[in-house]
Amino acid sequence: MIRNIRRNLALCLSLASLALLPAAPVNAASVDAAAPRMELPAPDKTGGMPLMQAFAQRHSTKKGFSGAPLPAQQLSDLLWATWGVNREDGRRTAPSALNRQEVQVFVALENGVWRYEPAHTLVKVLDGDWRSKLGGGSLVLLFAAPAENKWSGMHVGSLYQNAGLFCASAGLGNYVHASNASALDGKLPLPDGWSVLIAQTVGIVQ
Repeated sequence: MIRNIRRNLALCLSLASLALLPAAPVNAASVDAAAPRMELPAPDKTGGMPLMQAFAQRHSTKKGFSGAPLPAQQLSDLLWATWGVNREDGRRTAPSALNRQEVQVFVALENGVWRYEPAHTLVKVLDGDWRSKLGGGSLVLLFAAPAENKWSGMHVGSLYQNAGLFCASAGLGNYVHASNASALDGKLPLPDGWSVLIAQTVGIVQ
């Protein structure tokens, strides 16, 4: 009887320890192997503005964007700062509940709308220049997540704050808005129940 009690106790402890482990990241959507891909330069993880100075410089810019594309290195650094992998175990620059990583970042460029992948590449999901319908600028970031998940707002907020601080450090303008977030409803390859919750215009200011 004592042996059975010990065995059951060990089983309960094992199950409890598994419950406390962070969940594996969710593969939110399949990637079309035939879709065009854009390889990004390796992000520059050194230098930049000191953090407290970036906080002091952070602000919203709603006009004066030139529309000129960002240099490839600056685009790479922006996307990595926003939602890049920063540890060998696949964790990223912004937190997510149980490390499920239930956010997708899309970037609208002059040559289409692209999904940012953890491997630090872009996969094209939509042709055409949609920036004017999404808020203008050099590019527009779109943050998609499960609409009914109570953590989605927290997750998306963490990402656009990362992007805003990078913009402050790099001298770029940016602003966060919801008015254009639904412009691509039904056009993006999102899982059921997901939607674009917020958009962020980023660009070179004249």
